[in-house]
Amino acid sequence: MQKLEKASKPNLSFIMLSSFLASFAVARVFTGFYPSTTLVIQGIHVHHFWYGLALIVVGGWLGINYRDDHIERFAAIIFGVGGGLVGDEIGLLLTFGDYYSELTYTFLIALLAFSFMAALFKRHGKTIITELYGFSRRHIDLYIGLFLAFTSSAFLIQSDNTLVIILSSVTFIIAVILIARRIILFLRKTLT
Repeated sequence: MQKLEKASKPNLSFIMLSSFLASFAVARVFTGFYPSTTLVIQGIHVHHFWYGLALIVVGGWLGINYRDDHIERFAAIIFGVGGGLVGDEIGLLLTFGDYYSELTYTFLIALLAFSFMAALFKRHGKTIITELYGFSRRHIDLYIGLFLAFTSSAFLIQSDNTLVIILSSVTFIIAVILIARRIILFLRKTLT
């Protein structure tokens, strides 16, 4: 059995992500300026996510089947463009008709955050794991309390939904208890 070599090609990830962002932006701008430009075949509106799915399939197939730098770059571009076209219509797909849904922007932000986190972890994984291990052993209750306090207060400020207000209030109280506990332990330690 042949041993597979470890592939490390961050340039392909960068090309794919750049193509994704460019495709997403072009699709969003084009649809904003020309919303009535559509392809209709026998009364069926063909959305551009279908083109995106086709490009994802072609780019993925090329990337899996060929080991050539030029073809791999080409595949990354095709895959990224296809992803951008699909990503542009995520709101439409999830809401069954609302192209301008906020879900599209939420999806884009989540994808970018995940991509940047993955890039950081790939580059600095050992340091991050070491830091997280030390982080979790020392004062984790304080960090969790601070995180919960800030996030729950943001929901409290912005919401008028009763359920959200109740859940955020309970979360905020738990956060205050965690922070107070850590402060009391700190004061006991310093005063003795």
